[in-house]
Amino acid sequence: MNPSPATRFLAILSLTNLILPILVVVPMSFSAASSLSFPPPGLSLRWYRSFFESEAWLDAMVMSLALATISSTLGVILGSLAAYGLRRRNFNLKNVLEGNFMAPVILPSIITAVALYIALGRIGMLGTLTGLVVAHTLLVVPYVIVVMVVAIKSFDIRLEQVAWTMGASWFTTVRRVVIPLLAPNIAAAWIFAFVHSFDEVVVTSFIAGTYETIPKKMFSELILEISPTITSVASLLIGFTILCLMTAIWIQRLGKVSAAR
Repeated sequence: MNPSPATRFLAILSLTNLILPILVVVPMSFSAASSLSFPPPGLSLRWYRSFFESEAWLDAMVMSLALATISSTLGVILGSLAAYGLRRRNFNLKNVLEGNFMAPVILPSIITAVALYIALGRIGMLGTLTGLVVAHTLLVVPYVIVVMVVAIKSFDIRLEQVAWTMGASWFTTVRRVVIPLLAPNIAAAWIFAFVHSFDEVVVTSFIAGTYETIPKKMFSELILEISPTITSVASLLIGFTILCLMTAIWIQRLGKVSAAR
């Protein structure tokens, strides 16, 4: 059934509202003005140079990349195992457990942030890098589960049964059969987890302490002063996120083509 004209209009209006900030921020990042102004009076790369010449911004970038890499890797391991167990085993309270895994996505970020603040504070991990990694890992696991549950559900279990029949252990079957065939989906899940961890700001602001990530530093800078450098950082993050998501979609499509062959 084709959507009605009203539905199409609302969809276009919603997409326009999402795209408009990008159409404003990106041109402002190339402005030659000394303050935020739109449209820019002239074009310049001064604010991009300001970002790459700033040690504080680069340190925040390195922290964001390292944190997202570690937490997304741990999240893929834990989330893939959880998705495998949810799809391959039937047990009591399965739906309750699955809902618990998805809680960080369903609950507002502020509630999750307060809960992690209290929990990490009680075990002495508040304001530590380890606590930050643990928090980000918990946040990205649901996104990995969403991707991997669908992938494992469509995975032919007879391939595993053949391996078991030939005497392979569960670990060997997963390592030699399941992981190679699900590799595109695992890679896509890792990218989604990486992007979510990289862009996370609410939970990070609560528990990071003195550690600075790019999103946290952006909000801190907005509190102190509105520098045009923020527009260049935002533009870089927009481009980086789009590139990551396009890569994830391409990997998933490549996996489907390989599976079809």
